[in-house]
Amino acid sequence: MYLRRKIDDILIQWKKDDNRFPLIIEGSRQVGKTESIRHFADDNYRNFIEINFVEEPKFKAILSNGYKVDEIVKAITLIDPAKRFVDNDTLILFDEIQVFPDIATSLKFFKQDGRFDVICSGSMLGLSYHEIESNSVGYKMNETMYSMDFEEFLWAKGYGNETVDSMLQHMIDIEPFSDLENETYMDLFTDYIILGGMPSVVKSYIEKRNFEGMSFIQNQLIKDYKEDIQKYTEGLDKSKVLAVYEHVPAQLAKENKKFQYSDIRKGARSRDYFGCIEWLRTAGTIMQCECMRYPSLPIKGNTIENVFKLYMSDTGMLIASLDEELQEYIRLHKTLGTFGGGIYENVVAEAFMKQGLPLVYYKKENSTLEEDFFVRTFENLVPVEVKSTNANSKSLRMLINGEQYSDIKYGIKLVKGNVGMNNNIYTFPYYTAFLIKRYLKACSK
Repeated sequence: MYLRRKIDDILIQWKKDDNRFPLIIEGSRQVGKTESIRHFADDNYRNFIEINFVEEPKFKAILSNGYKVDEIVKAITLIDPAKRFVDNDTLILFDEIQVFPDIATSLKFFKQDGRFDVICSGSMLGLSYHEIESNSVGYKMNETMYSMDFEEFLWAKGYGNETVDSMLQHMIDIEPFSDLENETYMDLFTDYIILGGMPSVVKSYIEKRNFEGMSFIQNQLIKDYKEDIQKYTEGLDKSKVLAVYEHVPAQLAKENKKFQYSDIRKGARSRDYFGCIEWLRTAGTIMQCECMRYPSLPIKGNTIENVFKLYMSDTGMLIASLDEELQEYIRLHKTLGTFGGGIYENVVAEAFMKQGLPLVYYKKENSTLEEDFFVRTFENLVPVEVKSTNANSKSLRMLINGEQYSDIKYGIKLVKGNVGMNNNIYTFPYYTAFLIKRYLKACSK
């Protein structure tokens, strides 16, 4: 059973480009990179060569005679004579390149040779990726793949593009969903939050039609992530990297979600954990949301150093990191309980990241004004508030009505409710968070 992914269309467009460059698909482990590439190869190539540098480390010897394509092909067929290379109809996958970044240097020569298409993939862990980047400048393309977003989850459940188009049109027209639509989408979204977007988890849910066995799969993924931290962190204190990763759920449970090093260890400072957060962010396990100096444009360069919130890159993994009793309660009752605020913030941050939107927030020093996220159009800064209840939005009103916030004309509130608009505050259900970028683009024309 193959789950449709957004990378599928990207790969098809890449294949159509006669001047295509070798492609590097980045992403954290187990988000479906290899499976999607195999699916693409089966549909588009007569011949597919897959080399996994973790499973078959002997292939690290293929560069022993240099980087010329003929020498690499010769070395591959010497190691495995069953592998065949068909000119202009062969896709080569170099997988798990984080353990063999030197292979990226060969991309220049594959591009110049032109006979074979090449895709590199692997978990982008720590400093290895920086080495890959420096080895392949000018001769590769990059695409990032994440765990499944809500749109991909809807595809897995059998919904088509017309469903998503209808959702977006409801937002544009400020037309409330019917009770049936709203209840159905919210129920699906709650399932998605509990499951997360890891393909192995979603696939099990689709096949079994329930949450059976899900916690086992998620817990194994968490163990794998922690093993990666132990295995790949070079030049950093592994225990500190692990401590940051394990403390993200606890810090999201607080009312003040600003990340505090002192919550990890009494008296700890940012210098004690230098590089740990960057390593986890680069590895794709966490997201960093930076605090703006002032709610105005531009966003880039308008943030405060060492003031930020951290989120888990997959909300299902966040839930799987909670106490077992709370996990069981959430799955049994399909309600997020007292931790709902942090979970809804996390899933919105995840949706924004997967759309390529910035992750920034604002909190005034005296705490009289705080906003969860900000996005932008060409002309306007747009505050986005995530409400666990459909209550009044004091901060949104202050930002919209305050003369000192000249870049802000309207705001967005995401709630467990329906579509609406009042006093320049647009209200949308949580499950539409994945459409915010498309909504802003449509409304800015």
